[in-house]
Amino acid sequence: MGRLSRPVLLVAVLVIGIAAFVLFFSKKDRGRPPQEAVPVSAAEAFVQDVPQYLQGIGTVTPSADVIVTSRVTGTLMSLSFTEGDRTEAGELLAQIDPRPFEAALAQAKGTLAKDEADLANARKDAARYAKLAAKDYVARQTYDTQVASVRKLEGTVAADKAAVRSAELDLEYTSITAPVSGRLGLRTVDPGTLITANDSTGIVRITESSPCHVVFPLPEVNITLIMDAVKNQETKPLVEAWSRDQKQCLAKGYLLTADNAIDTATGTIKLKAVFDNEDERLFPNEFVNARILVRTLKNAVTIPPSAVQVGSSGNYVYVIDTDNIVAIRPVTVALSTGAVSVISDGLKGGEKVVVDGIDTLKDKAKVNIVATVETVSMAQHSSPLTTESSARKVTSKAKEMPDKAKAGQ
Repeated sequence: MGRLSRPVLLVAVLVIGIAAFVLFFSKKDRGRPPQEAVPVSAAEAFVQDVPQYLQGIGTVTPSADVIVTSRVTGTLMSLSFTEGDRTEAGELLAQIDPRPFEAALAQAKGTLAKDEADLANARKDAARYAKLAAKDYVARQTYDTQVASVRKLEGTVAADKAAVRSAELDLEYTSITAPVSGRLGLRTVDPGTLITANDSTGIVRITESSPCHVVFPLPEVNITLIMDAVKNQETKPLVEAWSRDQKQCLAKGYLLTADNAIDTATGTIKLKAVFDNEDERLFPNEFVNARILVRTLKNAVTIPPSAVQVGSSGNYVYVIDTDNIVAIRPVTVALSTGAVSVISDGLKGGEKVVVDGIDTLKDKAKVNIVATVETVSMAQHSSPLTTESSARKVTSKAKEMPDKAKAGQ
C-alpha cells in the first residue's frame, strides 16, 4: 500500500498544479477588458457611369466684332442708333452729308454723256472711211487712224462709266449701315464731326455675342483624350461655361475645334467652343471656367475620395466584411473627380469601405459602423466643385455619434 500511495500522490499534486495554473490565467484574462470596436463611418461602393471632364480658364470671344468706320470723308449729319441696343445687319446707323457726292456723281455722268457722244460720232466717221478706203478714195492710213480714235474713245467711255459707278458708291457710303448683327457699344463721334475715311477709331463698335465662342487651354498631357473627343463625329463634346467662383453654370455649348499645335511656352493646347448664348449671360472678354466632357466611364466602381488612402506601396482602402472586421486592400484609382474616386481594380460594387475614423484603424480590427455616407450619384451631380466637402460634413457628424451611441447603450 505504501509503494502505491507515492505515485498516486505525485499524480494528484500534478493535477492540482495544472488546475491552479489554468484557474490563475483564466481569472487574469477575465480581468482584462475586451477589445473595443472602433467607431467609423462607412460607404458602399456604387456602380455607375462617371463622366470625365477637363477644365481650364477660358475667355469669351464674340462671333463677330466690328468697328464701324466711314468709307468716305465728310461731315456727320446724324446718328440713327442708341448705344447698347441690338442692331441687325443692314440697319442705318449714321448719315454723312451726301451733297458733295451727289454733285460729283452728276459731274461724272455729264463727262460720260459727252464722251459717249464723241464715240458715236467717231464710229460714224469710221464707217464712212471704211467705204472710201475700200474704193481707194482715201488712204488706208487715214482709215486706220479713225479706227484707233474709236477705240480710244471706247476706253474713255469705259473709264467714265467706272467713274460714275465710283461716284454712286461714294454716295451710297454716305449712309452708314451695320455690317453685322450684334450689340452696339458706345459711340465715339457726335453729329457735326468731320469724319475721315477708314479712321481706326470708327463711329461705334458692334459685337455679336449670340452666338459666342469660348477659347480655353488644356494641358498637353490630356492631348489623347482631347483629340479623341474632337474626332468623335457622332456627338459633339459638351462644353460648359461656369462662373469664376464655379458655383453657377452660365451656359452650355459644344466643342468647335482644337488648335493645330501645342504652345511650347505653356505646354497647353487651345480649344474653341461655341455657345448659343441667347440670354447673353456670357459677355465678351469675360473670364469663365470652361470644362469639356471628354469621355464617360461606363459601369465604374465608385467610392468617396476620402476612403482612398495612400501608402508606401500605393493606394489602399479598408474593406469591411459581414462581421465588421476590416481588411487592408490595395486598389487602383482610375479617376478622381473630387466627387467620387473611380476604382478600376481591387474593389467590387456593394462592398463597404471605411470613410471616416481611419486614423486609429489597423488590419483585422473590429469596427462599429455609426454612420453611413452615400457615394455621390454622378447623374445628379453637375457642379465642378468637389463634393468631398459635403461628404465630410456627414462624417463629421458621425464623429459625434459614438458618444451618443454609448450614451444610448
